This record gives sequence, C-alpha cells and structure tokens, in this order.
Amino acid sequence: MDASLTWIGELTFTATSGSQSLTLDGNSTAGPSPVQALAFAIAGCMGMDIVEILRKGRHPVRGLDIAFHAERAPAPPHRFTSVLLTFTVHGEVPGDAVRRAIGLSHEKYCAVSNSLRGDITFSTEFEVRP
Repeated sequence: MDASLTWIGELTFTATSGSQSLTLDGNSTAGPSPVQALAFAIAGCMGMDIVEILRKGRHPVRGLDIAFHAERAPAPPHRFTSVLLTFTVHGEVPGDAVRRAIGLSHEKYCAVSNSLRGDITFSTEFEVRP
C-alpha cells in the first residue's frame, strides 16, 4: 500500500492513497488529527471484520455501534497506553458469536490493530530539495 501526504499549511496535510483522500489536521479543525484518524481506523477495521464474520455465520445483524475510549501517555509521544472498544450489536445475535467475531478480528484479521504490534520494522528515509 502506498500513501502520500502534502502539507497545506499550519498543521494540516492532505493524505492520498489510491483514489481516496482526506485531510489530517493536528488542530482537529479541518479534519481529524492523526491520533483521531488512528482511533477511527482501529474501530472501523474491527467493526468491518465483526460485521463480515457475523454475516458469514448467518447471524441477523441489523446494526453495529462502536464506542472507542483510549488512555494516552502523559508525556510525549502521548501514545495509546490502553484502548477500550465497546461494541453494541443490533439484532438477534448470540453473545458467543459476537465474542468470537471480536476475538478473530483482534487476533487475526484487523490489519490496523495488528499493525500496532511492537515487532514491526519501522524505517525512515529523507531527501532535501532546494
């Protein structure tokens, strides 16, 4: 996957990947901050997995609401130190099926939450253009 970001002023960037784009804003005015976008990505990724798993199990999911709550470190880089996702499933879906879907998403399928693991190789490069 490739993405590019272009600074458009203040703490605001336009982010593009493929045909999709969004605005990221460190002040959370023109768009979500990067940390807010990460929260959306974690919750959205797991939510999509859960809906797909429950539907494949032929459970009558009518809706899914997700509440995201995180604690952040008090000192920079203010990373997430804990995350609580509360899933509200609408429909006659057995609790065991929901529990299984959440576990499968978190442990196996959600690329976002699994990308936060500590064993990821992280590299940087740079160039300066006059």
